[in-house]
Amino acid sequence: MATLFISDLHLSDERPGITGLFIDFLQQRASHAEALYILGDLFEAWLGDDMILPDYRAAIDAMHALSRRVPLYVMYGNRDFLMREEFCRQSGAELLPEPTTIDLYGTPTLLLHGDTLCTDDQPYQEFRRMVRDPQWQEALLAKSPQERLALAKQYRETSKLETGSKDEAIMDVNAKAVEQLLRDHNVFQMIHGHTHRPAVHEFELNGQPARRIVLGDWYEQGSVLVCDKNGCRLEGLPL
Repeated sequence: MATLFISDLHLSDERPGITGLFIDFLQQRASHAEALYILGDLFEAWLGDDMILPDYRAAIDAMHALSRRVPLYVMYGNRDFLMREEFCRQSGAELLPEPTTIDLYGTPTLLLHGDTLCTDDQPYQEFRRMVRDPQWQEALLAKSPQERLALAKQYRETSKLETGSKDEAIMDVNAKAVEQLLRDHNVFQMIHGHTHRPAVHEFELNGQPARRIVLGDWYEQGSVLVCDKNGCRLEGLPL
């Protein structure tokens, strides 16, 4: 058996094929896992537990069915950080704080979404601080569903424009931020998503070998990290 990690599915009504792939993944591959970790951006947008979009229903039901047999963990991304207790009740998932350290077959491993590592992108970090502020979130959740949908659409359009004009290097992680976070938690292995650049980065930290594993997104195909006692490997799940 293996432990599975995925992130950046961005489930939405615009890509029903990805939702279908995710449900099939839950019912087949994940049902035989020791645990499944979803490290952020499971949904394209989550605008509050009181307005769960109909297009998410089938995926949430499939998660709940899996959770009866396999431990299921979810971490906030930069798109779905308004998930709360009702999401957990309906999906059967446990929300993890960010970052979280787990024992992965004897190797202490730091888990996070990854956007906090992109410290060179200052405008994004300022935006992140704003939307993660409890008062800002409280004000958003007090708005009507229609207002929240309109605001989410506005933010997505703005994000697309800004992303298209930014240098690719700025939107990637900062190596010093990676090293500092590993030092802060006294670990030498990290798994994250967010950047949509799947890879295994080997480097040296404090004179010891260290590893940063980046999960892929679910746009052209599904991406999954499979870890067992023999190590970790990135795999693709074609549509």
